[in-house]
Amino acid sequence: MTPENPPPRKSPGAVSRQMALAMELPFLLAGGALVGGFLGYLLDHWLHTKPILMLLVGATGFGAGLWDMLKRLQKSDRDNAGKSG
Repeated sequence: MTPENPPPRKSPGAVSRQMALAMELPFLLAGGALVGGFLGYLLDHWLHTKPILMLLVGATGFGAGLWDMLKRLQKSDRDNAGKSG
């Protein structure tokens, strides 16, 4: 006995895209903070202002990574909504 309206199945491509996105997002946050912190460290070392610029530029890098992550999640939601309807 099968149901009249079975739930829609996700294609294997959709699952692999979701896994790729889930693996990529932590690197966006950590990468932004690390690159920003490293650039801030170099500026601090050059300008003798330790650790002010490292913290400021690192926080800016984290914010940029967070912004990029949110943009990618919104794009992924739009793509998934367009394919299901």
